[in-house]
Amino acid sequence: MVSTEIDLPARLHVRQPLSKAESSILSRMAESGKHIFTLKDITELGITYEKAKLTVNRLTAKGWLIALSRGTYLIVPLEAGVEGRYTEHEFVIGSHLVEPYYIGYWSALQYHGLTEQVPVTVFVVTTKRVKKRSRIILDSRFRIVTVAERKFFGFDRAHIANSAVNVSDRAKTIVDCLDHPEYCGGIGEASKALWAIRDSVGVSKVAEYGRMMGNSAILKRFGYLSDLLGLEIPDAMMGRLYKDIRKGYSLLDPMGRRAGRHSTRWGLILNVPEENILEWRRGY
Repeated sequence: MVSTEIDLPARLHVRQPLSKAESSILSRMAESGKHIFTLKDITELGITYEKAKLTVNRLTAKGWLIALSRGTYLIVPLEAGVEGRYTEHEFVIGSHLVEPYYIGYWSALQYHGLTEQVPVTVFVVTTKRVKKRSRIILDSRFRIVTVAERKFFGFDRAHIANSAVNVSDRAKTIVDCLDHPEYCGGIGEASKALWAIRDSVGVSKVAEYGRMMGNSAILKRFGYLSDLLGLEIPDAMMGRLYKDIRKGYSLLDPMGRRAGRHSTRWGLILNVPEENILEWRRGY
């Protein structure tokens, strides 16, 4: 995903004048390369916490800052110019919305080159429960997805726009998408990503991650898609998968109707036609 130049909201085109103290704080933050900063950064300039809080509240009201999360702010923008346009990578903004976090699902698929689609939403994964799961910042939509502690693993530090951002690795991205296909554009996108890492190492890692997630529906979807794509699952891994799969039928697409053919091999209700899942293969 590349940085996106975004028109600022209308209220930010008419910013109110800065006081000398406000201008000094913004300038010093920008000079140190901190387009996103915290209250602690201001107090390290020798300013009291109370005065720092009052200042950021005023700067936010005047249209010079956007509050990303409690105590974290985005400068908007000193370098925007007269046209009022600003560039910041969505992943960098997303990395400041909640802790702990990683960028995942469809956003990570796009980052790893596992989809040609450009998601309109940046998906931020966390173990923290938040009141506001969807936000729009600088016209970019962010969706915060809360997961159980056991599912919060499999991410690396990626260097994006001079910042270090947590992004799920390729195998974990696919497993997350199998867990929640609705966050990746559907089961077809998950199958395309699985095909893209079809070597034995990639497939085995997806299977092992799937077992770690503690949701047998992931394993059922993985097994079915592997058969559909003609991927080989090592016998030892196949045995472990069957051992972890619970009885009963799960939906291939959890957002779809509970109707369709049944796969007794994988315990799935096939509520998505095979041709729809493999529609992407027409270009291969």
